[in-house]
Amino acid sequence: MSRLETLEAVPAVGVAREALGGAGGAWIVGGAIRDAALGRPVVDLDLALAGDPAAVARSIAAAASGPAFELSAEFGSWRAQARDRSWHVDVSRLRAPSIEEDLALRDFTANALATPLAEIGAPPLDPTGGLADINGRVLRAASPRSIADDPLRILRAARLGAELGFEIDPDTVELARAEASRAGEPAGERQLAELRLLVAGPQPLRGLQLLDHLEATGAVLPELAALRGVEQNPNHHLDVHEHTMLVLENLLEVECDLDRYAGAAAADVRALLAEPLADELTRGDALRFGALLHDTGKPATRAEQPGGFVSFLGHDRVGAEIVRGACARLKASRALSRHLEGLTLHHLHLGFMTHERPLSRRRLYEYLKTCEPVAADVTLLTVADRLAARGEGPTATPEIISAHLELAREVLPAALAWHNEGRPRAPIAGDELAAAIGIEPGPELGRLLAEIEAAVFTGEVKSRDDAIQLAYDLVRPAGTGREAEDPGG
Repeated sequence: MSRLETLEAVPAVGVAREALGGAGGAWIVGGAIRDAALGRPVVDLDLALAGDPAAVARSIAAAASGPAFELSAEFGSWRAQARDRSWHVDVSRLRAPSIEEDLALRDFTANALATPLAEIGAPPLDPTGGLADINGRVLRAASPRSIADDPLRILRAARLGAELGFEIDPDTVELARAEASRAGEPAGERQLAELRLLVAGPQPLRGLQLLDHLEATGAVLPELAALRGVEQNPNHHLDVHEHTMLVLENLLEVECDLDRYAGAAAADVRALLAEPLADELTRGDALRFGALLHDTGKPATRAEQPGGFVSFLGHDRVGAEIVRGACARLKASRALSRHLEGLTLHHLHLGFMTHERPLSRRRLYEYLKTCEPVAADVTLLTVADRLAARGEGPTATPEIISAHLELAREVLPAALAWHNEGRPRAPIAGDELAAAIGIEPGPELGRLLAEIEAAVFTGEVKSRDDAIQLAYDLVRPAGTGREAEDPGG
């Protein structure tokens, strides 16, 4: 039990005690105790108490000079965060008259533990045998009603089993399977929160395997389940579902070996993947989601061509629509939805460009503009996707795969520069350009500005005068003299 004493050093504990004036009646519950018992780092806390969660959360937030906000009106829980967001405390009202009865209502025995906030050295309350299960690395339902009471716990079982390296108790597996059809019933944002932790966690493949084992994938991620058994053409050696799992596996390898796959841009790629994106996901986390969803349009677009060749024409566009629907169901933010739609919509472009090497600066510009703002991200996705195509078709040869990987390394520096510095801009405003070459504002002016931006990227336009000259050349017939005057001299 000495490991539990490490909770004393957790900053959130000290702030919560200070805010609650000794913390009488407040209990640390669940994951913090479990993780301390496992020797895992503890950063955040869950508190249970008989009082008002909102008032307690506000007091803790005030002591930490951070925000407090409601997490769930349904479950009466609030969150207080540190000012720098380095930790948080989730506060909930006891769901039963006593802490022992409250623990019996929790999800898994490993989480049905409590210790007084004011007296962490005391042995924790453990009415369901959670410490023994932690020592045995077993995930067991806290009661026969645990899963039926909240079917989100099916998804949580898969996530925790993967994250902690626990085996799911056979009786708990049966409880989960009996309720598997209800796994998609909880609020979308709750499902997304668990999926976020699963996909962004240390063992996402194991988590997805456990979700399959619990027979809940079809209820939680029907788009992924629909890929099973969808056979592909000779460029692929796996059906669409197994191919998708291999793409995610390859992406994890790319993450771990950026020096190999990103070359000189490895450090910048690493920084890109660490950037916060939306819904508590980094760009790297979102890329993992993109790997799972990028081929969701294939079942709807599968067709057999003359000679038996299988095609999936338009699966990128159809897939983007499916991703939008999935994000709406999961109550994802518009920012995350747009990002995942972009990854799906643009995941084919780089593969079509391997025969164009060496790329001209203009062709590179077209690629970056088309894929904006996910050009760097989707380039990495195409690497994982290409590595997962190991069939005997013409686009699965070692030469083509090698060419694709080389092309990705060539493209990434420019994609990262575009992401960090923004797209190229014309060195002259649109109204000034219109006056300089004697045209009215309208679609033609837009076309000229787009050409100037491309020329800035390629290095053909470096100044305002260069921009005017290019526009003039594009609108005047060849061989005619320059008739418009540059107002700037």
